Amino acid sequence: MTKAYGRKGAITDDTQMMLFTAEGLLRAVVRAESRGICHPPAVVHHALLRWLLTQNISPTTNVGKDGWLIKESALWARRAPGNTCVNALRLSSSFGEPAVNNSKGCGGVMRVAPCAFFSGAFELASDTARLTHGHPTGYLAAGLFADILQRIWQHSMSLLEACSSSLKEHGDLPGMAETKTILELVLKLHQEGARPTPKGIEKLGGGWVAEEALAIGLWCALCAHNLEDGITMAVNHSGDSDSTGMIAGNLLGLIHGPEAIPAHWLAELELREVITQMAADISFVPAVYDDNENTDISLWIEERYPGW
Repeated sequence: MTKAYGRKGAITDDTQMMLFTAEGLLRAVVRAESRGICHPPAVVHHALLRWLLTQNISPTTNVGKDGWLIKESALWARRAPGNTCVNALRLSSSFGEPAVNNSKGCGGVMRVAPCAFFSGAFELASDTARLTHGHPTGYLAAGLFADILQRIWQHSMSLLEACSSSLKEHGDLPGMAETKTILELVLKLHQEGARPTPKGIEKLGGGWVAEEALAIGLWCALCAHNLEDGITMAVNHSGDSDSTGMIAGNLLGLIHGPEAIPAHWLAELELREVITQMAADISFVPAVYDDNENTDISLWIEERYPGW
């Protein structure tokens, strides 16, 4: 394991933004339960603007600083955030406002995995990715990724089954052509027994745009002997390797479980406790939160995840 940002096991902006996306989704649960009305992408938008504050960038919109996540000082580190995400968030004038750019960069795909654990994953992930990426490929690829994850989680599908069924349901939507084409190529490569190599991955592209990042991460996960093997393949190329590694890791982590993560990776993982706590809260909060019962638990949840 090599060093990045002066240490081994450092997280990047991808993990930062995924954590704040998860926070927004949990706040949306609280808001919907306590107030009876909620637009989840708007609440996620507010959460992503809190992430922007941690980058020492002030958005146009006023942003609340409550909740536990923004108080984690280690998150206030600048890890080469993408210009598209930064500019779209900085210039947004209202919560839930879609980006006005034409970007299909991978910055939407790499943060939407938490959407898989909430209802309507495809629409939820597409809408939240669209907050920063206005090109249909940029946000529809994100929706497809979350939908694949949800099929694995909810229906115990294999990765191949989840990808095929997700493409069957969503692949012919307007704007999905680029993503469908490259994912079908990956499925063909897998069927032929081709394993990802740095040169093979680069034939798909660098992973800088949404459909390429999803395709690379998917190919590596499909061909992986285990979690370590798949992530190692996904990060060993000359493109946006942290994003493709994250996509492969999301898929393989869901398939194999946390026990498959090598102990020597976890030993030096930055913000391990924060990541673990957020994962636990995704499982716990929607299952138990009820504004009218279990008052002590509800108050604890509302303090952690205020409904806005």
